[in-house]
Amino acid sequence: MAIVQCHSNGLPLQIDTQIGLRRKRQMRMALIWGGFLLFAAWCLNGTIVEDTDWSRIGGRNGVFASLGRYLTIDWTLLPELIVPTIETFMMASVGTVLGCFFSLPVAWLGAVNVTPNKTILYPLARFLMVISRSVHEIVWALIFVSAVGLGALPGVLAIAMRSVGFISKITAEAIENIDAKPVEAIRATGGNEFQVMYYGILPQIYPVVLATVIFEWDINIRRSAVMGLVGAGGLGLLFFRQMNSFNYGGVSMVILSILLLIVLGEIISHYLRKAVI
Repeated sequence: MAIVQCHSNGLPLQIDTQIGLRRKRQMRMALIWGGFLLFAAWCLNGTIVEDTDWSRIGGRNGVFASLGRYLTIDWTLLPELIVPTIETFMMASVGTVLGCFFSLPVAWLGAVNVTPNKTILYPLARFLMVISRSVHEIVWALIFVSAVGLGALPGVLAIAMRSVGFISKITAEAIENIDAKPVEAIRATGGNEFQVMYYGILPQIYPVVLATVIFEWDINIRRSAVMGLVGAGGLGLLFFRQMNSFNYGGVSMVILSILLLIVLGEIISHYLRKAVI
């Protein structure tokens, strides 16, 4: 009688319905995950298994034998590293300063609360931010090498163009998040746009912008180390020459120099943040 009563109240039917829905959801998730795993296996087979030259990995001249060539260091290359190391460091520094200079007007036009024209200038500034971040620094270096020739100048320009997107985007977002009361007070007293920017906006975004520029400079040290691979000077050019001459010890020496330069950049950026922020 108790079972019939439960059935008359509809409780077992409701429980059965919930169990059925739960099983359908589990089956649907199992099918989704199964399809995802099959797709991942197909991609893995097409991109790695079939396209890899497995004969080079095994045998006497396999991976470990190839990596063993780089365990030696050509110390005779040390005098030739001084000028490229300085050039790489200066390329990152000058490129960051130039990128910061280019970023300020882009950030001003790309901030929705201060842009002079939301219809044309705002979308244009946002497009410049996107295209700067979308194009790799090596591609920028190739463009400027073809335009101005070999040397450090195309590397500086490439780093500057690559830095515009990140610095201007963070700066524009910082401007959009400012407290509007100081800006309104300056405008109410008859202040012009320069005074609004200098006294109302810049003090609020100064810590964010400065931290962003220091962080970008830290990243640009890594970027400048490979600019020479496309003829833009620095340690990358020396690395490319050592690879072409099959001087594996020289390649290791250049890699060690790049590592030390990056560590130096980390130390400098750490103390810069503590000193000015």
